[in-house]
Amino acid sequence: MNHPYIAILGTGGTIAGQAASACDNIGYTAAQLGVDQLLAAIPAMAEAGPFVTEQVAQIDSKDMSFAVWVQLAERVNHFLAQPDVHGIVITHGTDTLEETAYFLQAVCQPAKPVVLTCAMRPATALVPDGPQNLLDAMTVARHAGASGVVAVCAGTIHSAFDVQKVHTYQLDAFSSGDAGPLGYVEEGALRLLRNWPSAQDERAQAATNNIASLSDGTHWPRVEIVMSHAGADGAVVEALVAQGVQGLVVAATGNGSLHHALEAALLAAQAAGVEVVRATRCLNGRVLPKAGDTLPDSGGLSPVKARVALMLRLLGVMPPVAP
Repeated sequence: MNHPYIAILGTGGTIAGQAASACDNIGYTAAQLGVDQLLAAIPAMAEAGPFVTEQVAQIDSKDMSFAVWVQLAERVNHFLAQPDVHGIVITHGTDTLEETAYFLQAVCQPAKPVVLTCAMRPATALVPDGPQNLLDAMTVARHAGASGVVAVCAGTIHSAFDVQKVHTYQLDAFSSGDAGPLGYVEEGALRLLRNWPSAQDERAQAATNNIASLSDGTHWPRVEIVMSHAGADGAVVEALVAQGVQGLVVAATGNGSLHHALEAALLAAQAAGVEVVRATRCLNGRVLPKAGDTLPDSGGLSPVKARVALMLRLLGVMPPVAP
């Protein structure tokens, strides 16, 4: 193409879902329509500028796999390297969007915009939200100066580092917690509130090479999430250690506090060579480290993103954290 274009990558999700009735917003089957079918149903896409499409996967995002992540990262890196690609839009399910967004930011660290978008209603809904979300995502991907991985839903732009799904069915289902959104898409224009996501280290190419070398999920280290709660004990941790788990993320209460029985089991696991990281189960805030902490914190990442980060560290593509 002679003009800068947007690469639109499809992965399935609710945005591509279908239900038997237009009045059914929850009893649908996800990932039924291809990305070209989605775009053909949006006349305004013709005015959004030149683009190319590619169907990378066709899944319900609850079933997201390491293999799809690798394939998606490879295609993102391919298009980022094209000088006439201005940005990338990815259609994705809402359930694991925040994990995919963080993964792509961590391994690709793009200087161009990579915009994940989604829908809470299927394409067959009486009033689907996917078409507007796609148009908004195109607006963000074409914005001069945009960079990094972001998510766009219900007119709000979220950083890959902060975005979380916080509602089960409302159209505005995502939040950036107390960090706040990056900005808003308002009638085809952006109102920015803070800076775009940026690379946190200079290992982008090494990370890309390592991820591209993985052929399937069997090579990935096993990292699980456990939760601290009233009456918690160490049984789950002990069982996971016995099964050979390599990393554990604990969704702690409050500022990283742990039930004493669970904490004892986690410390034993750490002593046995298992990497352990504390995140908080609170929606807002982050674990503030204290002198003498024996378990490292997640650096502000949610439990699911801390799990992704820990897997990447165990693969050697992100630096270790110290307690």
